[in-house]
Amino acid sequence: MAQFPAQARFLTVAEVASLMRVSNMTVYRLIRAGELGAVRVGKSYRIREDDIDRYLASRYTEAG
Repeated sequence: MAQFPAQARFLTVAEVASLMRVSNMTVYRLIRAGELGAVRVGKSYRIREDDIDRYLASRYTEAG
């Protein structure tokens, strides 16, 4: 079983979508594709801030 730091902050799909400026469906697609880690809570998902940062850092490209 995965262990999370005591101070890990979890966001909802809607919060992640707003933060990344994408639709909720895009966030669900990233979760289903395994590109964005998430925890299932009942019928909804929660995403750790660390996982969002990791995803965005892996997609970072330098212009030029």
